[in-house]
Amino acid sequence: MKRSFTIQVFLMTIAVALTGCVADQEWSVDDDGFLRYQECEPEFRLTLLERADNYTLHGVNFTSRGANIEGLLRLPHTENGGDRVPGIVLLPGATVTKEGEQGLATYLCGLGYASIAIDQRNLGGIDMEGDLGGFLHDEEPTQHKMVHDALCAARVLREQPTIDPDRTLYLGESNGGRFAIIASALDRDACGVVAISTCGYGIDSAVASGQIRDHEMVRFYRSIDPDTYLNEISPRKFVMIHSVNDTIISYDSAQQTYMKIAGPKSLHTVQKEGHGYCAEMDPFLKRELEEIFSHVS
Repeated sequence: MKRSFTIQVFLMTIAVALTGCVADQEWSVDDDGFLRYQECEPEFRLTLLERADNYTLHGVNFTSRGANIEGLLRLPHTENGGDRVPGIVLLPGATVTKEGEQGLATYLCGLGYASIAIDQRNLGGIDMEGDLGGFLHDEEPTQHKMVHDALCAARVLREQPTIDPDRTLYLGESNGGRFAIIASALDRDACGVVAISTCGYGIDSAVASGQIRDHEMVRFYRSIDPDTYLNEISPRKFVMIHSVNDTIISYDSAQQTYMKIAGPKSLHTVQKEGHGYCAEMDPFLKRELEEIFSHVS
């Protein structure tokens, strides 16, 4: 049975003010643990921060699920000012700010891609027990809201006149990679996803072994597990990039998620010790992004 959590009629006006979404906005998790949101129109504001020869940097503030989300929008200049460029939603790992994602954003800008990097709620950190408790009491978990934030960021990106709305995707690192996978599964307008230094939680294995038995707990854990959504991304491209010497998320864990993916996919490895994006990943990013965006008619 599908459970929906609908904003009450007498709160609709307040909800619109807080979320920037249409009234009747709903979120739901079905019996298989698949999260769904109705499409919404985020209210946003841009503030020019920097203008250079080859790019423009804006501060972004937009509304999503009762919160104001801040981001940085980096737009490359083109030789022909009328050209539209692809856009990428950048989701940082836990503790990493939107400013901390600008090294990668700058590299992408040099390739001709716009990006929007956001400060995720709790800076990407999660409270698994708190979210579970809230879910069991019919409250919207923060991790679900973080997926919605990513979806809103994509909508803001596509609203920009210099962005080609048909050529956008999600790119996330570590915890941000998990949200990027889920968001790309829910967002059918996205061309694909690039997941760096991340993996799923393997909830289905825990269920199969009897570690988790309660149906409502299973629904929650599956709803926040990227592994639940892997096959929803096909036939769009799924790219994973990981260091075999990752110090936080093991390469074996990334492989386990990769093996579950159906449809077009690639897994690239680097040798550098550490976690998250590094310059050694640039050749893979360049090639994969060119391939993904070139296939859009």
